[in-house]
Amino acid sequence: MRTLLVLGGGYGGLALIQELLGSHLPHDVEMVLIDRMPYQGIKTEYYALAAGTVTDYHLRIQFPVHPRLTVRYGEVGSIDLESRLVFLETGEPVAYDILAIALGCTDNYHNIPGAEKYTCSIQSFSGTRETYRRLNDVKPYGSVNIVGGGLSGVELAAELRESRPDLNISILDRGERVLSSFPAKLSQYVEEWFKVHHVETLGQISVSHVEKDAIFNGTQAIPADVTVWTGGIQPVKVVQQLELPKDRGGRIIVGSHYNVTDYPEVYVIGDCASLPFAPSAQAAGAQGEQVANIIQALWRNETPKLHKIKLKGTLGSLGKNAGFGLMGRRSVMGRVPRLLKSGVLWMSKRHFG
Repeated sequence: MRTLLVLGGGYGGLALIQELLGSHLPHDVEMVLIDRMPYQGIKTEYYALAAGTVTDYHLRIQFPVHPRLTVRYGEVGSIDLESRLVFLETGEPVAYDILAIALGCTDNYHNIPGAEKYTCSIQSFSGTRETYRRLNDVKPYGSVNIVGGGLSGVELAAELRESRPDLNISILDRGERVLSSFPAKLSQYVEEWFKVHHVETLGQISVSHVEKDAIFNGTQAIPADVTVWTGGIQPVKVVQQLELPKDRGGRIIVGSHYNVTDYPEVYVIGDCASLPFAPSAQAAGAQGEQVANIIQALWRNETPKLHKIKLKGTLGSLGKNAGFGLMGRRSVMGRVPRLLKSGVLWMSKRHFG
Protein backbone atom coordinates (compact mmCIF):
# COMPACT_ATOMS: atom_id res chain seq x y z
CA MET A 1 0.00 0.00 0.00
CA ARG A 2 1.07 3.57 -0.74
CA THR A 3 0.46 6.13 1.99
CA LEU A 4 -0.65 9.71 1.42
CA LEU A 5 0.05 11.41 4.74
CA VAL A 6 -1.71 14.70 5.45
CA LEU A 7 -0.39 16.82 8.30
CA GLY A 8 -3.10 19.12 9.60
CA GLY A 9 -6.87 18.93 9.31
CA GLY A 10 -7.48 22.64 8.76
CA TYR A 11 -8.92 24.30 5.67
CA GLY A 12 -6.20 23.15 3.28
CA GLY A 13 -5.72 19.63 4.56
CA LEU A 14 -9.42 18.92 4.84
CA ALA A 15 -10.12 20.31 1.34
CA LEU A 16 -7.45 17.96 -0.06
CA ILE A 17 -8.97 14.96 1.73
CA GLN A 18 -12.57 15.79 0.77
CA GLU A 19 -11.63 16.22 -2.88
CA LEU A 20 -9.81 12.88 -2.99
CA LEU A 21 -12.57 11.02 -1.15
CA GLY A 22 -15.04 12.34 -3.69
CA SER A 23 -13.14 10.71 -6.53
CA HIS A 24 -11.87 7.25 -7.38
CA LEU A 25 -8.88 6.40 -5.20
CA PRO A 26 -6.41 3.82 -6.52
CA HIS A 27 -6.91 0.50 -4.75
CA ASP A 28 -3.36 0.57 -3.34
CA VAL A 29 -3.56 4.04 -1.75
CA GLU A 30 -4.45 4.79 1.84
CA MET A 31 -4.81 8.25 3.36
CA VAL A 32 -3.67 9.11 6.87
CA LEU A 33 -4.51 12.41 8.58
CA ILE A 34 -2.57 13.57 11.63
CA ASP A 35 -4.03 16.36 13.72
CA ARG A 36 -3.71 17.38 17.34
CA MET A 37 -7.49 17.71 17.72
CA PRO A 38 -10.32 15.22 17.00
CA TYR A 39 -12.09 17.81 14.81
CA GLN A 40 -11.38 20.82 12.66
CA GLY A 41 -11.64 24.16 14.39
CA ILE A 42 -13.20 26.98 12.35
CA LYS A 43 -10.27 29.31 12.79
CA THR A 44 -11.87 32.28 11.05
CA GLU A 45 -14.31 32.48 13.97
CA TYR A 46 -11.85 32.11 16.86
CA TYR A 47 -12.25 35.82 17.60
CA ALA A 48 -15.89 35.14 18.61
CA LEU A 49 -14.84 32.28 20.89
CA ALA A 50 -12.28 34.56 22.55
CA ALA A 51 -14.92 37.25 23.05
CA GLY A 52 -17.38 34.75 24.51
CA THR A 53 -20.16 35.19 21.95
CA VAL A 54 -20.01 31.57 20.73
CA THR A 55 -19.05 28.28 22.37
CA ASP A 56 -16.26 26.10 21.07
CA TYR A 57 -18.79 23.37 20.26
CA HIS A 58 -20.24 25.56 17.51
CA LEU A 59 -16.80 25.98 15.95
CA ARG A 60 -16.11 22.29 15.42
CA ILE A 61 -16.36 20.28 12.20
CA GLN A 62 -15.98 16.52 12.49
CA PHE A 63 -13.42 14.85 10.26
CA PRO A 64 -14.73 12.58 7.49
CA VAL A 65 -15.38 8.95 8.30
CA HIS A 66 -14.29 6.75 5.40
CA PRO A 67 -12.77 3.27 5.10
CA ARG A 68 -9.82 4.67 3.09
CA LEU A 69 -9.01 7.36 5.67
CA THR A 70 -7.24 6.80 8.98
CA VAL A 71 -7.22 9.69 11.45
CA ARG A 72 -4.47 9.79 14.05
CA TYR A 73 -4.31 12.33 16.85
CA GLY A 74 -1.03 13.79 17.97
CA GLU A 75 1.43 16.67 17.71
CA VAL A 76 3.95 16.57 14.88
CA GLY A 77 7.45 16.83 16.32
CA SER A 78 9.68 16.69 13.24
CA ILE A 79 9.84 15.70 9.57
CA ASP A 80 12.67 13.65 8.05
CA LEU A 81 12.41 14.34 4.33
CA GLU A 82 15.30 12.04 3.37
CA SER A 83 13.80 9.00 5.12
CA ARG A 84 10.18 9.92 4.31
CA LEU A 85 9.24 9.78 7.97
CA VAL A 86 7.20 12.06 10.20
CA PHE A 87 7.87 11.82 13.93
CA LEU A 88 5.20 12.61 16.48
CA GLU A 89 6.24 14.37 19.68
CA THR A 90 6.04 10.96 21.38
CA GLY A 91 8.84 9.81 19.07
CA GLU A 92 6.57 7.50 17.08
CA PRO A 93 7.49 7.43 13.37
CA VAL A 94 4.90 7.53 10.58
CA ALA A 95 6.07 6.61 7.08
CA TYR A 96 4.70 8.14 3.86
CA ASP A 97 4.99 7.90 0.11
CA ILE A 98 3.34 11.27 -0.50
CA LEU A 99 3.31 14.01 2.12
CA ALA A 100 1.02 17.06 2.32
CA ILE A 101 2.11 19.65 4.87
CA ALA A 102 -0.90 21.73 5.90
CA LEU A 103 -0.04 22.59 9.50
CA GLY A 104 -1.06 26.23 9.38
CA CYS A 105 0.50 29.12 11.25
CA THR A 106 1.35 30.47 14.65
CA ASP A 107 1.94 33.96 16.04
CA ASN A 108 4.94 35.94 14.88
CA TYR A 109 6.25 37.97 17.82
CA HIS A 110 9.02 39.61 15.74
CA ASN A 111 11.59 38.88 18.49
CA ILE A 112 9.95 41.51 20.73
CA PRO A 113 10.97 40.85 24.36
CA GLY A 114 8.07 39.67 26.53
CA ALA A 115 5.55 39.46 23.68
CA GLU A 116 5.11 35.69 23.73
CA LYS A 117 5.24 35.46 27.52
CA TYR A 118 2.84 38.25 28.45
CA THR A 119 0.23 38.27 25.68
CA CYS A 120 -2.49 35.81 24.72
CA SER A 121 -3.38 34.40 21.32
CA ILE A 122 -6.22 33.36 19.02
CA GLN A 123 -4.10 31.16 16.71
CA SER A 124 -5.06 27.78 18.20
CA PHE A 125 -8.18 26.32 19.76
CA SER A 126 -6.51 25.79 23.14
CA GLY A 127 -4.90 29.22 23.05
CA THR A 128 -8.22 30.86 22.20
CA ARG A 129 -9.92 29.08 25.10
CA GLU A 130 -7.29 30.51 27.43
CA THR A 131 -7.76 33.97 25.89
CA TYR A 132 -11.52 33.69 26.48
CA ARG A 133 -10.90 32.88 30.14
CA ARG A 134 -8.51 35.76 30.63
CA LEU A 135 -10.67 38.31 28.81
CA ASN A 136 -13.82 37.37 30.65
CA ASP A 137 -12.06 37.38 34.01
CA VAL A 138 -11.19 41.06 33.58
CA LYS A 139 -13.11 43.09 36.15
CA PRO A 140 -15.63 45.74 35.02
CA TYR A 141 -13.98 48.88 33.63
CA GLY A 142 -10.75 46.98 33.07
CA SER A 143 -8.52 47.56 30.03
CA VAL A 144 -7.71 45.31 27.08
CA ASN A 145 -5.03 46.02 24.46
CA ILE A 146 -5.19 44.28 21.08
CA VAL A 147 -1.89 44.45 19.20
CA GLY A 148 -2.47 44.50 15.45
CA GLY A 149 -5.13 46.35 13.47
CA GLY A 150 -5.56 43.73 10.76
CA LEU A 151 -8.62 41.59 10.16
CA SER A 152 -8.22 39.44 13.29
CA GLY A 153 -7.62 42.38 15.61
CA VAL A 154 -10.54 44.37 14.22
CA GLU A 155 -13.00 41.48 14.45
CA LEU A 156 -11.90 40.61 17.99
CA ALA A 157 -12.19 44.21 19.19
CA ALA A 158 -15.69 44.61 17.73
CA GLU A 159 -16.95 41.28 19.06
CA LEU A 160 -15.47 41.94 22.51
CA ARG A 161 -17.16 45.35 22.58
CA GLU A 162 -20.56 43.65 22.12
CA SER A 163 -19.70 40.95 24.65
CA ARG A 164 -18.20 43.27 27.30
CA PRO A 165 -19.55 46.83 26.97
CA ASP A 166 -17.94 47.65 30.33
CA LEU A 167 -14.34 47.22 29.14
CA ASN A 168 -11.90 49.82 27.87
CA ILE A 169 -10.67 48.37 24.56
CA SER A 170 -7.77 49.66 22.46
CA ILE A 171 -6.28 48.53 19.15
CA LEU A 172 -2.58 49.26 18.76
CA ASP A 173 -1.13 49.20 15.26
CA ARG A 174 2.16 50.26 13.72
CA GLY A 175 0.39 51.79 10.71
CA GLU A 176 -1.49 55.04 10.53
CA ARG A 177 -4.89 53.30 10.40
CA VAL A 178 -6.51 49.95 11.04
CA LEU A 179 -6.86 47.59 8.06
CA SER A 180 -3.99 49.35 6.33
CA SER A 181 -3.96 46.76 3.53
CA PHE A 182 -7.58 47.64 2.65
CA PRO A 183 -8.81 50.75 0.78
CA ALA A 184 -8.83 53.93 2.84
CA LYS A 185 -12.62 54.31 2.46
CA LEU A 186 -13.24 50.93 4.06
CA SER A 187 -10.70 51.61 6.79
CA GLN A 188 -12.39 54.92 7.58
CA TYR A 189 -15.76 53.18 7.93
CA VAL A 190 -14.30 50.76 10.46
CA GLU A 191 -12.59 53.60 12.34
CA GLU A 192 -15.93 55.42 12.56
CA TRP A 193 -17.65 52.27 13.86
CA PHE A 194 -15.03 52.01 16.58
CA LYS A 195 -15.43 55.69 17.47
CA VAL A 196 -19.20 55.30 17.88
CA HIS A 197 -18.72 52.15 19.96
CA HIS A 198 -15.96 53.61 22.12
CA VAL A 199 -13.07 51.45 20.97
CA GLU A 200 -9.82 53.42 20.86
CA THR A 201 -7.52 52.98 17.87
CA LEU A 202 -3.88 53.98 18.32
CA GLY A 203 -1.70 54.21 15.22
CA GLN A 204 2.05 54.39 14.66
CA ILE A 205 2.73 52.25 17.72
CA SER A 206 6.10 50.51 17.56
CA VAL A 207 6.10 47.89 20.32
CA SER A 208 9.56 47.80 21.89
CA HIS A 209 8.80 45.27 24.63
CA VAL A 210 5.95 43.82 26.65
CA GLU A 211 5.59 43.48 30.40
CA LYS A 212 2.93 41.77 32.47
CA ASP A 213 0.59 44.74 32.66
CA ALA A 214 1.67 46.97 29.78
CA ILE A 215 2.79 47.32 26.19
CA PHE A 216 5.70 49.71 25.64
CA ASN A 217 5.88 52.06 22.69
CA GLY A 218 9.53 52.92 23.20
CA THR A 219 9.55 54.32 26.73
CA GLN A 220 5.79 55.02 26.74
CA ALA A 221 3.85 52.45 28.76
CA ILE A 222 0.32 51.59 27.57
CA PRO A 223 -1.20 49.66 30.48
CA ALA A 224 -3.80 46.89 30.20
CA ASP A 225 -5.19 44.04 32.27
CA VAL A 226 -4.94 41.72 29.25
CA THR A 227 -3.09 42.06 25.96
CA VAL A 228 -4.06 39.97 22.92
CA TRP A 229 -1.51 39.53 20.14
CA THR A 230 -2.75 39.67 16.53
CA GLY A 231 0.42 41.27 15.22
CA GLY A 232 1.45 38.83 12.52
CA ILE A 233 1.78 35.14 11.70
CA GLN A 234 4.44 32.67 10.63
CA PRO A 235 4.53 28.93 9.81
CA VAL A 236 4.48 26.56 12.76
CA LYS A 237 7.74 25.53 14.44
CA VAL A 238 8.12 22.15 12.72
CA VAL A 239 8.04 23.92 9.35
CA GLN A 240 10.45 26.59 10.55
CA GLN A 241 12.92 23.79 11.36
CA LEU A 242 12.87 22.30 7.86
CA GLU A 243 16.01 23.17 5.91
CA LEU A 244 14.25 24.13 2.71
CA PRO A 245 14.27 27.32 0.61
CA LYS A 246 11.86 29.83 2.12
CA ASP A 247 10.61 33.33 1.47
CA ARG A 248 11.07 36.32 3.79
CA GLY A 249 8.03 35.21 5.79
CA GLY A 250 9.52 31.79 6.47
CA ARG A 251 7.12 30.02 4.09
CA ILE A 252 8.40 27.14 1.97
CA ILE A 253 9.02 27.97 -1.68
CA VAL A 254 7.07 25.58 -3.89
CA GLY A 255 6.89 24.89 -7.60
CA SER A 256 3.97 25.29 -9.98
CA HIS A 257 2.44 22.05 -8.63
CA TYR A 258 2.86 23.22 -5.01
CA ASN A 259 5.53 20.65 -4.26
CA VAL A 260 9.14 20.99 -3.13
CA THR A 261 11.75 20.96 -5.90
CA ASP A 262 14.17 18.54 -4.21
CA TYR A 263 11.36 16.43 -2.74
CA PRO A 264 8.61 16.26 -5.39
CA GLU A 265 6.55 13.87 -3.25
CA VAL A 266 6.14 16.66 -0.64
CA TYR A 267 3.33 19.19 -1.14
CA VAL A 268 2.90 22.31 0.97
CA ILE A 269 -0.55 23.82 1.44
CA GLY A 270 -1.89 27.02 3.00
CA ASP A 271 -0.02 29.23 5.46
CA CYS A 272 3.17 27.13 5.22
CA ALA A 273 3.56 27.71 1.46
CA SER A 274 4.96 30.75 -0.34
CA LEU A 275 2.04 31.77 -2.54
CA PRO A 276 1.25 34.88 -4.63
CA PHE A 277 -1.57 35.94 -2.30
CA ALA A 278 -2.02 36.60 1.40
CA PRO A 279 -2.59 33.61 3.70
CA SER A 280 -6.29 32.91 4.28
CA ALA A 281 -8.71 30.06 4.87
CA GLN A 282 -10.17 30.62 1.40
CA ALA A 283 -6.76 30.38 -0.27
CA ALA A 284 -5.79 27.26 1.68
CA GLY A 285 -9.03 25.51 0.74
CA ALA A 286 -8.69 26.37 -2.95
CA GLN A 287 -5.08 25.23 -2.98
CA GLY A 288 -5.95 22.00 -1.18
CA GLU A 289 -8.44 21.16 -3.92
CA GLN A 290 -5.86 21.89 -6.60
CA VAL A 291 -3.26 19.65 -4.93
CA ALA A 292 -5.85 16.86 -4.89
CA ASN A 293 -6.39 17.31 -8.65
CA ILE A 294 -2.63 17.28 -9.25
CA ILE A 295 -2.15 14.07 -7.27
CA GLN A 296 -5.10 12.42 -9.06
CA ALA A 297 -3.59 13.29 -12.46
CA LEU A 298 -0.22 11.85 -11.47
CA TRP A 299 -1.90 8.65 -10.28
CA ARG A 300 -3.46 8.38 -13.76
CA ASN A 301 -0.06 9.09 -15.39
CA GLU A 302 -1.47 12.32 -16.83
CA THR A 303 -0.08 15.84 -16.91
CA PRO A 304 -1.84 17.92 -14.24
CA LYS A 305 -4.02 20.71 -15.60
CA LEU A 306 -3.88 23.80 -13.43
CA HIS A 307 -6.15 26.81 -13.32
CA LYS A 308 -5.38 30.09 -11.65
CA ILE A 309 -6.81 30.33 -8.16
CA LYS A 310 -9.32 33.17 -8.04
CA LEU A 311 -10.19 34.35 -4.55
CA LYS A 312 -13.72 35.63 -4.07
CA GLY A 313 -12.87 38.45 -1.70
CA THR A 314 -12.55 39.17 1.99
CA LEU A 315 -15.34 39.63 4.54
CA GLY A 316 -15.06 40.86 8.11
CA SER A 317 -17.50 41.38 10.94
CA LEU A 318 -18.11 44.28 13.31
CA GLY A 319 -20.14 42.44 15.90
CA LYS A 320 -23.34 40.69 14.89
CA ASN A 321 -25.02 43.49 12.91
CA ALA A 322 -22.36 45.18 10.80
CA GLY A 323 -19.46 44.21 8.63
CA PHE A 324 -17.15 45.13 5.80
CA GLY A 325 -15.58 43.46 2.83
CA LEU A 326 -13.58 43.70 -0.33
CA MET A 327 -15.13 42.00 -3.38
CA GLY A 328 -12.60 42.37 -6.15
CA ARG A 329 -11.82 46.07 -6.03
CA ARG A 330 -15.18 47.02 -4.59
CA SER A 331 -15.54 47.92 -0.91
CA VAL A 332 -18.76 46.84 0.80
CA MET A 333 -19.85 48.08 4.22
CA GLY A 334 -22.79 47.73 6.57
CA ARG A 335 -25.22 44.91 7.23
CA VAL A 336 -24.95 43.16 3.83
CA PRO A 337 -21.31 42.00 4.21
CA ARG A 338 -22.14 40.75 7.72
CA LEU A 339 -24.99 38.67 6.32
CA LEU A 340 -22.72 37.41 3.56
CA LYS A 341 -20.09 36.37 6.11
CA SER A 342 -22.71 34.43 8.08
CA GLY A 343 -23.78 32.73 4.86
CA VAL A 344 -20.20 31.78 3.98
CA LEU A 345 -19.76 30.29 7.46
CA TRP A 346 -22.96 28.26 7.08
CA MET A 347 -21.87 26.97 3.68
CA SER A 348 -18.42 26.08 5.04
CA LYS A 349 -19.92 24.04 7.86
CA ARG A 350 -22.27 22.31 5.44
CA HIS A 351 -19.49 21.53 2.94
CA PHE A 352 -16.91 20.19 5.37
CA GLY A 353 -19.34 18.75 7.90
